[in-house]
Amino acid sequence: MTNTAKPTSPSDQDNNTNLNALHKSQNAVVLLSGGLDSVTCLYWAKARYASVTAVSFDYGQRHNSELVAAKAIAETAGVNHRIIDIDIAQLGGSSLTDHSMIVPDGDTDKFPDKKYDEIDNDAIPNTYVPARNTIFLSYALAVAEVTDSNHIVIGVSSVDYSGYPDCRPEYIAAFQHMANLATKAGVTGHHLSIQTPLQQLSKAKTIELGLSLGVDYGQTISCYQADANGLACGVCDSCALRRQGFSQAGVADPTHYQS
Repeated sequence: MTNTAKPTSPSDQDNNTNLNALHKSQNAVVLLSGGLDSVTCLYWAKARYASVTAVSFDYGQRHNSELVAAKAIAETAGVNHRIIDIDIAQLGGSSLTDHSMIVPDGDTDKFPDKKYDEIDNDAIPNTYVPARNTIFLSYALAVAEVTDSNHIVIGVSSVDYSGYPDCRPEYIAAFQHMANLATKAGVTGHHLSIQTPLQQLSKAKTIELGLSLGVDYGQTISCYQADANGLACGVCDSCALRRQGFSQAGVADPTHYQS
């Protein structure tokens, strides 16, 4: 049986118009790592909301090249940018913060192909940083309150990802529920939403979206172990997914790789 798309009614069009007008009067906070996904979210938010504040974190990661990239990206986009210092590295448990651990090579054939609610602990690589998205979103929530923002935008996805449990829709929905219970904004009727525009997009579709919004992916750094000059290793999970995305999108890869 062929599924037929439901025609858009005049009332639906009116609702969409009203919603777009509402968003144009609202502010947003975007989590900006300096990578491919987060910069796509930044430009998505810029096209949607009145004012955008980008938030990046110096959390003890292996390199600061991504922070250098994030700063340049925010300047190019013309948005407010905050870099917040937090020391997740002292907790350990991830190869992204513990230099005694080895960052594994990526293999796109081995990435999780299960549904997002069938997480296999053995499939989660050691690049997972314990509770990182919860920590980042908590800081972003505070920034949202002080900037009168209704929305927090994060570039999580359940497609073409490394299997991190804090990228799932259930987690995002739970955090949004908590945010509206735990904040002055939430309990006084200033509803806060967590926006995940990439949740159901592959890397290729994410790239296509970003290019349509004017993103320069040559500015971004996705590599887990980029060198001091911001050159990507080309072999980690993040590099493998990124390279695959550009290939599937039929777009030249602008990534600067190490020799």
